[in-house]
Amino acid sequence: MPRMTLFAEVAVWQPLLGSIVIGLAVWAVWRELEVRLVLFTAALALGAIALNPQAIVREFLATFTNEKFIIPLCCGMGFARVLTHTGCDQHLVHLLVRPLTYVRFLLIPGTVIVGFLVNMPIVSQTSTAVTIGFVVIPLLRAARLSPVTIGSALLLGCSIGGELLNPGAPELLTTITESQKAAKRLPELGHDPSAYDSARCVRRIAPLNFIGLTAATLVFWWLASRYERRLPPSDNETDASPAEEAFQVNWFKAAVPLVPLVFLYLCSYPFELLHLDAAWLESGEPTGRYQTRLIGFAMLLGVVVAALTAPSKLKDTASVFCEGAGYGFAHIVSLIVAATCFGTAVKEIGIAAIIGRIVQTWPGLLIPGAGFLSLGFAALCGSGMATAQSLFGFFAEPALRVNMDPTHVGAVVSLAAAAGRTMSPVSAVCVMCARMTGTKPLELSKQVVLPLLISVAIIVIVAMIIVPTL
Repeated sequence: MPRMTLFAEVAVWQPLLGSIVIGLAVWAVWRELEVRLVLFTAALALGAIALNPQAIVREFLATFTNEKFIIPLCCGMGFARVLTHTGCDQHLVHLLVRPLTYVRFLLIPGTVIVGFLVNMPIVSQTSTAVTIGFVVIPLLRAARLSPVTIGSALLLGCSIGGELLNPGAPELLTTITESQKAAKRLPELGHDPSAYDSARCVRRIAPLNFIGLTAATLVFWWLASRYERRLPPSDNETDASPAEEAFQVNWFKAAVPLVPLVFLYLCSYPFELLHLDAAWLESGEPTGRYQTRLIGFAMLLGVVVAALTAPSKLKDTASVFCEGAGYGFAHIVSLIVAATCFGTAVKEIGIAAIIGRIVQTWPGLLIPGAGFLSLGFAALCGSGMATAQSLFGFFAEPALRVNMDPTHVGAVVSLAAAAGRTMSPVSAVCVMCARMTGTKPLELSKQVVLPLLISVAIIVIVAMIIVPTL
């Protein structure tokens, strides 16, 4: 049999064999094997099936050193650790939580909203959970709420997608990059690649994000209230008023976590009140890395301001920042690398091409596919960032072909990925919330699954109704 004929026959079976490998990967993750090991091993297996394992190796090395992830994530995690070191995060959290001590019936939705708001400047979900947990958990325990309700409220608020309103969110950078690549691959359509930026992404995400947040919070509030009523009286009887810890909020320290966020918004459309000379971030000819490095600069600016608020702790600030950056690389970037390799392998075996052909044949499936595939993938791997990086590229080009703004599809992918991460028992934020409340990750996941499924369904329906064209 000629070599090319053999390859053609093998190619017919590639999606089928690949589906078996993907199914085994899902089973392995469900059995709580190490997610990164499972995804990378599955990627190599899929690459071998596609007769191109070297593509997986190249992707691993490229992503492992990709500053698009390393700079925002590591600088953001370092900034979060410095906020904890200087105590600035606690001042912001106390400022947001204090009103809840007077309105007990709002404690559950209030915890979700506080988590969402704090996650905006602190883009790490795990760091957000730790930041607000020290304040919120004692307050909710004083109100005699059960550990499962406390942990799931914390999980939902910290992970549902507050960081997606931050122009420095890695998911937005993925949306921008992949949209620009798709526009360049389709020059005949006449779309300007430079039109896709972080401000445009935030505009697309914001309305869908608030709709999804509202739906998930209301459904979760109702379910959690029913859950608490079914508990024995000894477990859920209430105190007259939770004791409020004596804590004097320093308004300046409370504002410090917002410094990078405000700086990035002032540099972006529609404000554009600040412009940082590119020479601060790039030497020589522009390399297209300005936006990524601007995020890193904003985080470093926040580190400096935070350090100045606690002169007695100044000597340890650099080491604390590096510890946070190292944590981000070890626990977040590494997962993104493994999931990106897995996404590349899925493309190699032809499943991505099948998705593209299905979308072109039935354009109405584009947004539902982007939403629910992202939801499932994130629930599997436990990372919203890795999901956006792996899957959005599948939908950017089909969106352009049907004259749909790819950043609109990117908003659906990012929000669904955040929801999938939140319901995943293997996600770092779920594990952290369970550890802090003395519960099990699967217990918390069960509490948030239904609210998140309803939220994503509503987001998909609204996104299908309100479709911005190019």
